[in-house]
Amino acid sequence: MAETEAALRTLAHNVRTARTRAGLSLDELGRRAKVSKGALVGLEKAQGNPNFATLVRLADTLGVSVSALMEGPAEGRVRVVTAEAVMPLWTGAEGSEARLMLTTSGPAPVEVWRWKLQPGEEYPSHPHQAGVVETVSVTAGRMTLVVDGTEHPVEAGQTATFDADAPHTYRGAGTKTCHLIMTVHLPPGPTATT
Repeated sequence: MAETEAALRTLAHNVRTARTRAGLSLDELGRRAKVSKGALVGLEKAQGNPNFATLVRLADTLGVSVSALMEGPAEGRVRVVTAEAVMPLWTGAEGSEARLMLTTSGPAPVEVWRWKLQPGEEYPSHPHQAGVVETVSVTAGRMTLVVDGTEHPVEAGQTATFDADAPHTYRGAGTKTCHLIMTVHLPPGPTATT
């Protein structure tokens, strides 16, 4: 599909550019992001199909947002995105999904995600870089937010926020589909790697 090929070319260009800007070799990026050198070479040649977890680890390691790896050049002053125009970056076996709607520009970007969680289905996330803050705003249904092993129920009309440098899991709760908006607040500028 042409759209997928174009998306892979954009991803390849953005990863290569971010890696070069960070001064990392393929070997070093692979080691830090826990991605094989072969997978990185393929990715930078616009081949292969990296999964969501790989994209998150690469973005964290490079100090950029996931959407910064996936988006082409910005278009105009106002950008309106419909959910149907955005492919899910994660889908669960029961029909859960996560769509990265957009990322704001500026020195401290914010990712805006739309999630749908089916009852009992969960998405576990590894800890992000220090300084990353996530919020979840449940618009329908209920979820359980697990941060560092502690469960926190979040219901429709409630918003939770937490430092995302600890392991965390989103789990659908109750008997109905949970809909939520999740934001990821990234620290300002490219993070210094030591």
